[in-house]
Amino acid sequence: MTYENLDVKLVNELLGDGRASLRSLADDLDVSVTTVSNHLQTLEDEGVVDGYTPVVDYERLGFDVTAILQLKVDGDALPDITDRLRGHKQMVSVYEVTGDYDVVAVGKFQDTDDMNALIKELLSDADINESNTSVVLNAAAENEQFELDVDE
Repeated sequence: MTYENLDVKLVNELLGDGRASLRSLADDLDVSVTTVSNHLQTLEDEGVVDGYTPVVDYERLGFDVTAILQLKVDGDALPDITDRLRGHKQMVSVYEVTGDYDVVAVGKFQDTDDMNALIKELLSDADINESNTSVVLNAAAENEQFELDVDE
């Protein structure tokens, strides 16, 4: 029984199946259930594994429009604007970024009217100086995570 790279291997197994039982993880990793449980608890305590969530296909639920919003914001208002965006349930990602814009946010909307309503609401904020919105035509990759390299 080797524990070398066990945490990395455990994370990779969870990426493949976040609902895997401790027993199946132990079998796949050739260690005891107790070992898997202890390592998983440590990964959770350290924040490496931060919850287990389903991957939702929003399009199948009627959210047919994905939009990428780029915003130029007055410097002092940046935390407030990002908090407000995070507060909108349809915003799936909100980033403070470098470059021409200060904020990039990704949202899921039922239709363009739904998207337009949020954009108009945002633009009524005096702290937002400029916006640029792109509608996604095709999501070539979304919600992707990558396996970690295992040192052999």
